[in-house]
Amino acid sequence: MISPEEARRILAAATVVHDADTVREAIARVAVAIDVELGEANPLIMTVLQGGLFFAGQLLPLFGFPMQQTSVHVSRYSNGAPGDLMWVARPTVEVTGRTVLLVDDVFDEGLTLAAIAAELAEQGAQRVYSAVIANKQVPKKSAYRPDFVALECGDEYLFGCGMDVQGYWRNLPSIYAVAP
Repeated sequence: MISPEEARRILAAATVVHDADTVREAIARVAVAIDVELGEANPLIMTVLQGGLFFAGQLLPLFGFPMQQTSVHVSRYSNGAPGDLMWVARPTVEVTGRTVLLVDDVFDEGLTLAAIAAELAEQGAQRVYSAVIANKQVPKKSAYRPDFVALECGDEYLFGCGMDVQGYWRNLPSIYAVAP
């Protein structure tokens, strides 16, 4: 864990990848696409915690259709290192026969969203869609791809808009890259 002072130093040295206006416009564009695709599907919007909280908070007010919302909490990181998928909180809402939209922060290797989507399909979801605020241009370890992508990003350590740097800065309205 870093100190707030170290978090401020990281932000001061970081590069803006997508500024707040670009992020807002991209979220609005994705919301329209989701509205068109899922507007008649009675979707269950499932936020992937913690990272998806920012994106979901921006998306939900833009939807013009009735929907239900819940969350799931998974982690692929233990002590800061990638590892096996750990379920912190599994879905508590019945998904059988439902159209589900997973909302997450970043799509990098694809393993986490693929595992969650597979779990929901096993539980009987009719269809599972996913939306991410950032798609990192990195080699994917899964054939799974998100249905809705707000922004494309390079292979950098990103933070802001739900993504964190050692627990800090998920709240920033812009997407930043940690300085090398």
